[in-house]
Amino acid sequence: MQTCHWCARRVSVPLPVRGVNVMKQLLLFIGLLLGSAAGGAGASVTPAHPPEFAGISQWINSPPLTLAGLRGKVVLIDFWAYSCINCLRAMPHVEHLYETYKDKGLVVIGVHSPEFDFEKDLANVKDAVTRLGITYPVATDNHLGTWNAWQNLYWPAEYLIDQNGNLIGHHYGEGDYLKMENAIRLLLGMNLLPENGSAGNSAAGAVVASPEMYIGSAKQKNLASPETGHNGTRHFSIPARLAMNRFALSGVWEISDKYAQLASAHGELQLHFKAGKLHMVASSEQPTPLEIVVDGKLQPTITVQTSRLYTLFDSDDYREHSLTLRIPQAGLQIYTFTFG
Repeated sequence: MQTCHWCARRVSVPLPVRGVNVMKQLLLFIGLLLGSAAGGAGASVTPAHPPEFAGISQWINSPPLTLAGLRGKVVLIDFWAYSCINCLRAMPHVEHLYETYKDKGLVVIGVHSPEFDFEKDLANVKDAVTRLGITYPVATDNHLGTWNAWQNLYWPAEYLIDQNGNLIGHHYGEGDYLKMENAIRLLLGMNLLPENGSAGNSAAGAVVASPEMYIGSAKQKNLASPETGHNGTRHFSIPARLAMNRFALSGVWEISDKYAQLASAHGELQLHFKAGKLHMVASSEQPTPLEIVVDGKLQPTITVQTSRLYTLFDSDDYREHSLTLRIPQAGLQIYTFTFG
């Protein structure tokens, strides 16, 4: 989904060099640990000055904060969205950093920048914060004011700011959690952890062969039904054979830019994928139970009743799989499928 800008090679702590400022050496090492603010490994370690928060509509778990008011603290900014599976998988790492270092000088701020309209609903965001066990401050960036001010392009994206308010490193996507933790420890004057020394350093998961699939017309590339996937309401059918990384619809569906909504009394979706885990971002005004069949085997029923990400299939089997999703009533909106 996102390309991580970590330095891929191993590095060791540099020894003090005569005549070179110690802080400059520290920034140099952090620039090796992380993709520097100037853009990746090997880039200049001259720190940049990050913009202030802009257009934040609400703060959760905290009164309003400013970067200027956080001088003297190490600050980690995490851009996320609550229906983004990459963000959800990285969330335990972010919470681990906050719980471990909040009393040692670290401030973590999650900037919730929505991809879908339902993610702008404050009640939905608060529910996600509670459900995910997030205890650090969260800023709701509904109009992407802070996202645009930072020129951010990724979910999730982490930016590290030192005690002087300088942006000194970033990381895009999942994984390599120990590198960010050790960069924070350096800024806090703590010793580095060994490679297996952090409980928050879990792997991002196995590589999967299926890309994220958007169901709405704006980014739709994987529809296998013979009918057009352009905006509008029409009857869809499922072909006799479904190729890898393709989905097909059955029934009457209304297609819009962001999602497909079932318009008939019942419908079906089939999907051919290669991954161990399958997630769906969906919404429904009325509770909608889904019959989920993977490789001919009935899975536990899931009821869609809030706008969020749902896990349809969770296994350690990363071979090819076929999904049949049967929907018993109109109104279900499907946004995306993601894999893990």
